[in-house]
Amino acid sequence: MSLETAIFAGGCFWCMVQPFDTYPGIEKVESGYTGGHVPNPTYEEVCTGTTGHTEAVRITFDPAQVSYQELVEIYWHQTDPTDASGQFQDRGDNYRPVIFVKDEEQRRIAQASKAALQASGEFGDDPIVTQIEDAQPFYVAEDYHQDFYKKNPARFALEEASGRAQFIAQHWGNDQAK
Repeated sequence: MSLETAIFAGGCFWCMVQPFDTYPGIEKVESGYTGGHVPNPTYEEVCTGTTGHTEAVRITFDPAQVSYQELVEIYWHQTDPTDASGQFQDRGDNYRPVIFVKDEEQRRIAQASKAALQASGEFGDDPIVTQIEDAQPFYVAEDYHQDFYKKNPARFALEEASGRAQFIAQHWGNDQAK
């Protein structure tokens, strides 16, 4: 089995794990930091907004079971692609929405998907502002951030209630990957 990786940033990484973690063909979902200029940053450093890093998830998947295209669709259904300044209650560059691509094939798929989402009219005249950038080194976050939704269900529920769950329901209904 040949595994692939995908990296997505969509606000707080705690909220980005579960939708991918529960999908067939996903081997592992890791919370971490990427896109910045500080090697091996800590959570506290990233929170200052001075490292250039964005909270993200790195997904290891089996492309024979789930395609990169499917992962991009799941991603869109977890974020507000019209908000470049963060996601829901999480504000700042370290929460900005980004699809980090590792090669030209991922770039092509992400760009086509972004264009299709814009053309769909789902967000009216609001532009889809999610960035598509080259993958950078990915630094796995501290252990207490991994599988947060399983370890801290009450706190996770509070995070979801911050507007993300309502936004998803409004735009996608109960379908995480329409």
